[in-house]
Amino acid sequence: MTRPPTQPAFVLIRPQMGENIGAAARAMWNFGLDRMRITAPRDGWPNSRAVAMASGAGRLLDDAMICDTTAAALADCHYTYATTARPRELTKPVLTPEEAMQDAAARIAAGQRVAVMFGPERAGLENDDIAQANAIISVPVNPQFASLNLGQCVLLTAYEWQRQQGSALRDAFVQPDMAETIEVQKLAEHYEETLGQAGFFFPDHKADSMKLNLRNLWSRMPLTSHDVRMLHGMMRQMVRWRDRD
Repeated sequence: MTRPPTQPAFVLIRPQMGENIGAAARAMWNFGLDRMRITAPRDGWPNSRAVAMASGAGRLLDDAMICDTTAAALADCHYTYATTARPRELTKPVLTPEEAMQDAAARIAAGQRVAVMFGPERAGLENDDIAQANAIISVPVNPQFASLNLGQCVLLTAYEWQRQQGSALRDAFVQPDMAETIEVQKLAEHYEETLGQAGFFFPDHKADSMKLNLRNLWSRMPLTSHDVRMLHGMMRQMVRWRDRD
């Protein structure tokens, strides 16, 4: 039986420069973190510049999980944080790195798998990425110069994670049997498909925005696996009731 992880996974979403991937690896290893995931690196993989910059942290790159999409990178996780400095129209809990890593430590202690997403260097995470997260990490920086590079953001978050390891276990309430991200994704697909057949996404020019808001709604809810099964059943029963003789 696979042992549950004892640390969060750091997920680099569409990173652009190998040097920044290497810098992120070094920042993680400075604070004892080694669960790196990389989604669609712009310059391909493996990347010699990432290896050179990682220096003594090259093992993280060797062991990194490489994924094609954000959804694939988060599929086995129960709870995900998205790092972003920009205000968004998507309503989610907003935490400082310290608050987020306190919460992550409690969740991991309860047996959950947790991930932290970091966006590409030029523009950060897109709304479609953030919609798949459960909460936002926002660093309280100078609002006139809020941009952090990838390595800096990873370093700040990794530092706050390490601080939590010296603290007493918090007695925060965490629901058991939390749904994995892939379960929530399948639920979202079920509802989107069925609601689409029912003509819910109208008018057409608003359909994409409505679907994005619906996906964000699912990710914002702390769903258990039992909740997901019940919501699937509710929709299936409504369809059967509609189609009855």
